[in-house]
Amino acid sequence: MQTHILQQKLDQLRTLLTEMGSVVVAYSGGIDSTFVLKVAHDQLHEKAVGITAISPTFPSIELEAAGRVAQEIGARHETVQTDQLTIDDFVKNDANRCFHCKTDLYQLLGNVRQSRAVAYVVDGTNLDDLGDDRPGIKAAREWGVRSPLVEAELSKSDIRILAKELGLSNWDKPAAACLSSRIPRGIVITSAQLSRVEGAEAVLHHEGFRHFRVRNHGEIARIELAQEELPRLMESNRCTEISARLKELGFKFVTVDLEGYRPGGVTLS
Repeated sequence: MQTHILQQKLDQLRTLLTEMGSVVVAYSGGIDSTFVLKVAHDQLHEKAVGITAISPTFPSIELEAAGRVAQEIGARHETVQTDQLTIDDFVKNDANRCFHCKTDLYQLLGNVRQSRAVAYVVDGTNLDDLGDDRPGIKAAREWGVRSPLVEAELSKSDIRILAKELGLSNWDKPAAACLSSRIPRGIVITSAQLSRVEGAEAVLHHEGFRHFRVRNHGEIARIELAQEELPRLMESNRCTEISARLKELGFKFVTVDLEGYRPGGVTLS
């Protein structure tokens, strides 16, 4: 029964994208936007293009992965440059930070859509996202961005199951978020802070951890790891080595949050 329902949702998604005729996919390389790009490519071929915005808030590791997965799909993939650090309302890092970030993105993609006479910009918002406080969704609606996963009533778990069936290599990729989310609200975002966080998280990625965040509290790096990965941190000299490498990046103290990794967790000021 569940398989039948999922197939119906997938068929609905295929129909929606086919009816759109041509799309620009706001493609970050996360599983949601990857799934949209895959289905859009299957239905629309050259009339679907995934566009990734390169900015100081987007880790280079994520950019490389996005390019690799798009190539695996065979989809058109392009990048555009932007810099949210030039937006005063973004840099001040208040509760509307994500709104200003997504406004910048969707304005950029809207310009691409218009210049190429593409019918729609689409994103990877799924049904579960609607239950969260997501200022970025408000920005999407203001710029006329469609969310085909929501329209087809696809949840995160639905997407992972279908993505695996469609052969997407990143079907179980952990959720990601822009680097600015690692900086406590009210602390002005700078390029140096973002670079330090990116470097710190690259260390954890290199060590094979999957679900993590490094929160930047000035001189303090607060590591959040999934509870099941915490024991690995304490193996051999790994903890000491990671601490040393983060201190080389400019942190004076390196701590581990005993509550573990919390998606969308609030950074503490």
